[in-house]
Amino acid sequence: MTHSTLSELATELKPHAQIERPREMIRQFTPNWFAATMGTGILALALPQVPGAGATLHAIGEGLWIFNIGLFTLFTVLYTARWMLFWHEAKRIFSHNIVSMFIGTIPMGLATIINGFLFFGLPRWGEGMVDVAQALWWIDVAMSIGCGVLIPYFMFTRQAHGIDKMTAIWLLPIVAAEVAAVSGGLLAPHLTDANAQFHTLIASYVLWAYSVPVAFAILTILFLRMALHRLPPDSMAASSWLSLGPIGTGALGLILLGADAPSIFAAQGMAGIGTIAEGFGLIAGTLLWGVGLWWLLLAVLITIRYFRAGVPFNLGWWGYTFPLGVYTVTTLKLGVVLKIAAFSTLGSLLVVVLAAMWVLVAARTIHGGWKGHLFVSPCLAIVN
Repeated sequence: MTHSTLSELATELKPHAQIERPREMIRQFTPNWFAATMGTGILALALPQVPGAGATLHAIGEGLWIFNIGLFTLFTVLYTARWMLFWHEAKRIFSHNIVSMFIGTIPMGLATIINGFLFFGLPRWGEGMVDVAQALWWIDVAMSIGCGVLIPYFMFTRQAHGIDKMTAIWLLPIVAAEVAAVSGGLLAPHLTDANAQFHTLIASYVLWAYSVPVAFAILTILFLRMALHRLPPDSMAASSWLSLGPIGTGALGLILLGADAPSIFAAQGMAGIGTIAEGFGLIAGTLLWGVGLWWLLLAVLITIRYFRAGVPFNLGWWGYTFPLGVYTVTTLKLGVVLKIAAFSTLGSLLVVVLAAMWVLVAARTIHGGWKGHLFVSPCLAIVN
């Protein structure tokens, strides 16, 4: 191969956004990218929970978690750089009725990393990982509370919305709080101080209530919107799966918090309340799982329709992963708690689907990121 041929090949393969214009890549960087950390994180957490999972699945899950930390760190640096270098353009996000919703993916991506410190970090590096998880959890709580109320406030005061344009992405800033509640349910039993356990548990219940009822209100509006105006455009195809997120997360949160409740409430002299919370968490979690099954089947039918027509790839495809992932983890958890094999079998099948979807979306994301065309910030068109 001649020198000129090598030069031509290098020019053809060179990713223009990263190499030629790195500053422009930062300028166009949006929170949508953090959806990739959500999908990667939930797969990492789901793999070791498959019944009979051996050392291989655990090692793959741990490797994905470590990779996800690097991914989250990279995205944080890029997005921080955008605010530092392009402040006046970056703040336009709060006026954009779509991109602003993805701010909620930042705390949700962080939550998967926090959970990983308890699943993988604790057995590998010891008790100090609990302190790391606890510190990060309170940061995550603050971010979840903030975006859960500020983004709706901007929706009401700055943005233009219509019922015919509505999609399930309205859920993203709202659901972050219940994802933090799940992390609190995982964290609480690892804390050594009884008061810290109690405060974490109560805070997690508050976070659950801060999110789930509002999410179901949005789901009600979404049902009406689709009945009146049919499905969203092809570019929003993956949003049909986002509805599964608050349902699966809400169910998982009640189950985990209920499992913590007996011992934590008993330490505060309220053993009876703990017993009630445990039973309520299991029953209510199972009921929510049933609601999620309806949305799961509907999302499958909608996705088949979209893909038959052809769906363009965008970062929104990560919406296929995290909602399915939390519903999958909930299914596996019910299989363990209820000792019903059907839940475990279905959960294992869903993990396979989740892994296949992650591989597909990750490959398309790497390709799009390398070429540079995924670095697009629609909010730059807004003039404040």
